[in-house]
Order: sequence, then C-alpha cells, then structure tokens
Amino acid sequence: MNIIERKLNDVTVLDLEGALALEGNKQFRQRVTAIIDAGARKLIVNMARVKYMDGSGLGELISCYTTLQRMSGRIKLLHLSDRLQYLLIITKLTGVFETFDSEPAVVASFARDLKERRRLDENTHRNFPA
Repeated sequence: MNIIERKLNDVTVLDLEGALALEGNKQFRQRVTAIIDAGARKLIVNMARVKYMDGSGLGELISCYTTLQRMSGRIKLLHLSDRLQYLLIITKLTGVFETFDSEPAVVASFARDLKERRRLDENTHRNFPA
C-alpha cells in the first residue's frame, strides 16, 4: 500500500493506493498513529485508489475512528468505490463514517462540525448555568 500524506490547512489527507488489507494495515495504522500523536484531529482518508478492502482493513478504519473520537477528532472518507460503499452499508457503518465524493465538500464539512459543536455548547450553557 502506498500512502501519501497532505495537509490542507489544519486537515490531514491520506491518499491511499492499493489494498487496505492484511499487509497494508500495519502501514496504515503506523501512519495514522504518527499523525494523531503529532496533533492531527481532522483526518480525511481518500480511498479513490483503494482497489480492495477486507474486514481487517475496515477494522483499522473503525480503530482510527474510535481513537479520534476519544480525542474530539474526526475521520471522514473520500471517494469510496461502489463496492466499498456497499461494504459500509452491509456492516451498518454508514451512520458512523461520513463519506464524500468531493474534496472541497469534505474539507468544508469540518468547519460545519465546529459551528455545530459551538452551537451545542452555547445551548448547554444556557440550559445549565454555572
């Protein structure tokens, strides 16, 4: 598996190429761990060139999601093939992973997430004064 890392402002993009399965999983896990340890909290995984993903690859994505959630971070998936989208549907993970077909749209979604969190925080403070 080839992984190219890019930065778009405060968003990290991982462009994957090859198979997210057995051998590629270790490389993916190490790269994700390194970027999270470096402080990344907004991650896009571009899967346009992922030809195959097995259950262990899906497990790696879930692990990444869980780790980032605990740190108030987000992972979003970009350019899933029909087959990979179907895999999310049959595993009932479409409610877990946000998927996008456009890089500008996925980047903009992080700003919307921040606005929504701020709105929720304001409502919480109004409803539960100190």
